[in-house]
Amino acid sequence: MQNQISPLILSFGASDPVAATGIPADLASFAAMGCYGLPVMTAILTGDTAQIDDLHPLEADLVDEQARSVLEDMPVLAFKVGQVGSVENVTVIAEIVSDYPELPLILDPFNAVIIEQGPEAEDLVLAIRELLIPQASLLMISAVELSRLAETWKEGGESEDLAADAMTLIESGCEYILVTGTASDSNEFANTLYDQSGVIRHDLWQRLPGSHAGAGSTLSAAIAALVANGLDIPDAVLEAQEFTHAALSHAQRLGMGRLIPDRYFWAREPG
Repeated sequence: MQNQISPLILSFGASDPVAATGIPADLASFAAMGCYGLPVMTAILTGDTAQIDDLHPLEADLVDEQARSVLEDMPVLAFKVGQVGSVENVTVIAEIVSDYPELPLILDPFNAVIIEQGPEAEDLVLAIRELLIPQASLLMISAVELSRLAETWKEGGESEDLAADAMTLIESGCEYILVTGTASDSNEFANTLYDQSGVIRHDLWQRLPGSHAGAGSTLSAAIAALVANGLDIPDAVLEAQEFTHAALSHAQRLGMGRLIPDRYFWAREPG
């Protein structure tokens, strides 16, 4: 008799040598939640704990081959999409996930530390908006990144309204949007979850001292793992925030730069 397997999550993302963001962060967060991560590399990052220096996208055919081979072999329960690397990779990933519409897609493609520059930057943002966001079960995006994304459809002079921007994306097909880092006082920050009815969660969290790398990757990966474990998205969002805040509270200084979340903090605590 075959043993029960851990929930399998196929994760598209970048390789980070510091293991703070991207695929390494996903795999650690999945494992902490009892899931098994299947990594599909989209790009290779270079850098250290202080900063990410560069991003080197992989060829789209290689991304496609990695994912298709795994999907034909294993019973995946969820997709998680992080850093995509290129417009061509967006197209390939969008085609792959569209072949599995029954699987939840947790989308976290914008990394504030990696500012897309050059002639492809605007095309990349548009491709994500048009091809991936309409397929997402949940889009996770910071308030700053949402304002930047909204510039792709707003006319000049339109006022900034995060709730209206979130609803515009939901109307495109995205089921839920988690906007992180929304306004609060200096000692707290808020994360706000929207669906087609409007705000359904607004959670306040105490700001932690120090500068951290990988908080967003930890949060979106934890949401994906909890959804793969059977939770509905609003409950998964709350539990994932609790997990991420604890991982950041136990963050470690592994180098001379930013603190790295400890996703295995629970294994080191007495009892």
